[in-house]
Amino acid sequence: LNVTEEKFVLDTLAGCIEYRSLLDVVVNAFFVRDGRYCLLSERNLYVVICYLATFQLEELGLQRFSRIVKSLDTAKMQKFLRFFFNALYLNTWIKDEWSHFYDSPYVKENWIDPLLRWQPKVQKLIEQLTDKLSDRTTTVKTSKVTQPKEFNLTVPKPRAIPIPLPIPVQEKRPPIPASTYKPPKEKKQLEEIKTKNRQKAEIRSIICVCKGDIFFLNSRLVQGTSLTGREVVPFLPHYFEVVWELVLGQYLEELQSSHRIHIPIKLNAAAILREGALYQRKMEQELQRIENLLRGAGDPSEFLEWQKQMRGKDLEEQLAEIECRRLQGKLSHEEAVLAHQNVIQENKKKADLMREEKAELMHQYAEKRLQEQKDLRELVEQVVEGHKNAKQAKIKLQKYKQQIVQEVCEENRELLRQALEEEEEKLRKRYELIQQIRAIESLPIIRHKFVDLTETGGHGLICEMSIVELRERLALLREAQKAAEEEKRDQIIHEKQAKEQLLLDKLDQISVFRAELGRAAALKQEEKKRKLQSCERLTKDERILNLQKKIAEKTMERKKQAGLL
Repeated sequence: LNVTEEKFVLDTLAGCIEYRSLLDVVVNAFFVRDGRYCLLSERNLYVVICYLATFQLEELGLQRFSRIVKSLDTAKMQKFLRFFFNALYLNTWIKDEWSHFYDSPYVKENWIDPLLRWQPKVQKLIEQLTDKLSDRTTTVKTSKVTQPKEFNLTVPKPRAIPIPLPIPVQEKRPPIPASTYKPPKEKKQLEEIKTKNRQKAEIRSIICVCKGDIFFLNSRLVQGTSLTGREVVPFLPHYFEVVWELVLGQYLEELQSSHRIHIPIKLNAAAILREGALYQRKMEQELQRIENLLRGAGDPSEFLEWQKQMRGKDLEEQLAEIECRRLQGKLSHEEAVLAHQNVIQENKKKADLMREEKAELMHQYAEKRLQEQKDLRELVEQVVEGHKNAKQAKIKLQKYKQQIVQEVCEENRELLRQALEEEEEKLRKRYELIQQIRAIESLPIIRHKFVDLTETGGHGLICEMSIVELRERLALLREAQKAAEEEKRDQIIHEKQAKEQLLLDKLDQISVFRAELGRAAALKQEEKKRKLQSCERLTKDERILNLQKKIAEKTMERKKQAGLL
């Protein structure tokens, strides 16, 4: 650039930096409204055009400004100038936004009024750009097509045709055995075993029920006579045989005729073992208790009855204490609600005092703000006067910038020369490497090698073997692995059968003890009735009645206080 053009470019750059806040207002609004589909990389272009139109249009003149605009993209300039030189926008929001940075009369006199004076002439320029867009025709540039040339490469030698390998003949597969689609015999045998075990379990459950009836009858005989447990025991075997024959005969007839006795079992293995262990412990405890009775131990029924009565009394006292605590908590809640209402009244009084203080503080703040605005206007006037005396400093700054630009240009030339030398060196090394690679590729390569599978590698190792020997050893290992799998499979089947037998035995025990669970339900029902009677007694406690009376009084007082609020 010559001196005049360079001065113009530097002045434009300095002005764009100085008035960046004003220019950003217009450009940002343009991207939001009319320039939504414009590229953000073209932002600086619109900033420069906005600066020239606002601050340099008087010095440039319309002719030079039109030449600058027409040298750029027609559609972009037409859209931006139509947006910026809109009289409505200039008189409204652009003026208001610029007044945030400078005084409003200064903005209107120095920037808005000149733009409005130039607006009719710039409107003609916008119409010219619009006509140019409507009459513009697209011209397709024809470029010279590049004609490819063949590389002067060395013709490779023809490759030798390899000997075709013989196609291996696959062995005929044996047919699928018919036993694959038939259920195994073991499954049928297991079903038969399960059926037999189920019948045995049902018979044993009936036997255990009969035994329970015998002991009950034994206790009834002892109560109705003067005999003791030791004297009745000798008569039990004969009585048991008679009852056993009658019950067993009746059960077998029903089982053979209708098969109506079925025990529903829907349990997994872990649940069966766990329930069986529980019932086993209970059975051992019951046998131990009966054995102690036969040896002459005392009957703890009276002690248990006394213990039960005492526990009932303790339970009644605990329930009464719990009811007292609940009513005390309800009374505390009522008192807390009254206290909360008192706090609300106090807070209302404090809020009124705080509103009065806030109004006084806002009045003082408004007076202080007015004084600050007055001081700010005086400061702006001083700054405007300082701008008038800054032209000489601006000329000195331009000369200093020109000197810096010259120094930077010289440094750039030196760096560019060094970069070109380094790039030439890289290209030379790359060309030499390509020549070496092509020389290596031109050498003939033996691509096929015949291998004898019966020979070893010849590496001098003790464990060397040929491929044929390796295949034979692998076949032997597969056979050994298959035999081990068969043995493991048989072991698993035997373990599974033993586990199923154990589960069936446990099911027998479970079915026996489940028959006795019905008796416990009646006892629980009686206990529940007794607890309900104890709860009815709680309402007659004097402490509870007093607390209920206090709660009623507090509730009435709270409702009265709420009505006042």
